[in-house]
Amino acid sequence: MRPDTPAENVDHNAEAARLERTADRYPEDAEALLLQAAAHLELAGDRPAASSLYDRLLSSPQGLDNPHLVRALKAANLWEYGHEAEARAIIEGVRTASPRDPAPWVIVAEALESHDELEQAQETFTEGARVLLTDVPEPPYSTHPLLFGRHRVRRMLGLAHDDWDLLADTVNSSPISLDELHDPKRVWSLGSENPAELQAEISRLRAELGTFREALSRPFPVAVLHWPASELTELVSAYPSLSSEYPSQEEHLATIEASLRELSASGTANLGIVSGTVPSYEAFAASEGSSPADTTLLPQYATTLAARGRAVEWPPQRGTACWCGSGRIYGECHGE
Repeated sequence: MRPDTPAENVDHNAEAARLERTADRYPEDAEALLLQAAAHLELAGDRPAASSLYDRLLSSPQGLDNPHLVRALKAANLWEYGHEAEARAIIEGVRTASPRDPAPWVIVAEALESHDELEQAQETFTEGARVLLTDVPEPPYSTHPLLFGRHRVRRMLGLAHDDWDLLADTVNSSPISLDELHDPKRVWSLGSENPAELQAEISRLRAELGTFREALSRPFPVAVLHWPASELTELVSAYPSLSSEYPSQEEHLATIEASLRELSASGTANLGIVSGTVPSYEAFAASEGSSPADTTLLPQYATTLAARGRAVEWPPQRGTACWCGSGRIYGECHGE
């Protein structure tokens, strides 16, 4: 059950409790599961309990895949139930950390925006764009909300278009332009008695709903499965028939990069890579009542890992390490 499910169709408190129990059973997935549980608690109106889950994650001895995301969510939640000073301090900490993931930037900027701190929101969106998109030829799918949010706030502030705004216009897939969608005067058309104005607003709302549904239909990346060298050796040794799928580690890595580039060229957005391990793959095969040697399980396993929050965005952000684990910068490794 996704947290965006309408309240009348789900008991958010019960769903949060179920997710917490699942996190106790599968600690390797605790971060993704507890973030979903916290979202349900926020929707149920129990913001203190949601904050407790964020604190539980942040104090985890195992560490987190994305601590900046958890801090950003905690800040946004705290502000909603009166802890403004603490929320502001956390937001400033997230900004100072300059995370390489767009989600924390978007969350803290939208928290500022929702509390009418438009100048600070605009500055935060802009900082995120500078960190993540400077000298990037094509904005990754995950950065689109950063560009759209910045465009929206700047329209509310009455600022002139700049290069980032033009880039936002370029990646906008809606049939309605961002200038029209983010027009601060739109609210007046809802009270208009002019049929033409009302029809135009209905068209805009339909376009926004279509974009929203498209984003919800892809809550996790289209992911390609990557086996680290030691795992691939173990996999092929245990299941020799898979050697036809994976002739060598070098060919495996080259196939991953080629597949992702082909998907990108075909217009597929929100791409990622998930890394498999032999024990988790064997457990997945057992849960499907099949043999790990069955090659049809491989893409299903990749999708399952992506749904569990295990995907790493492709292509990597500028200046970050290559997805293959070589330790080299992506642009000097498989990104050449």
